[in-house]
Amino acid sequence: MSILRSLGAADNELCVEGKHVYLRLPVFGDFDAWAELRAESRAYLTPWEPVWPHDDLTRPAFRRRLRRYTQELRDETAYPFFIFRKHDNALLGGITLSNIRRGVTQSCSAGYWTGERFAGQGVMQDAVRATIPFVFRELRLHRLEAACLPE
Repeated sequence: MSILRSLGAADNELCVEGKHVYLRLPVFGDFDAWAELRAESRAYLTPWEPVWPHDDLTRPAFRRRLRRYTQELRDETAYPFFIFRKHDNALLGGITLSNIRRGVTQSCSAGYWTGERFAGQGVMQDAVRATIPFVFRELRLHRLEAACLPE
């Protein structure tokens, strides 16, 4: 697994590579694939996620999401990634390292989702494994937490 930096024009772009997947920062060009995957997986994802805003799958909402991601990256409070399959660049899901706490704590939380059609294929296992060196070596954190919303 490796971490590749400066893949695009922006200095803050990065990519985390797993065995069969890679994680990169979302861009507006991902909207169609993201909205389609989220829409077709809505019933599958709903029990595990906060309530979606009524306009969540619209372009304006996605643009707002990207602005928030940019601010969180700038503030170094979160690293949002989309997960792609290496062999065909298909969008599979997402993982966000958020609530980054420095000082004594040095920790972050991981939230993640995968499209229903990719569930059970080891996608998330590969993606989470890829984030571990990034969290501990690059971000120099001491703790990575993951949780889900209980039923």
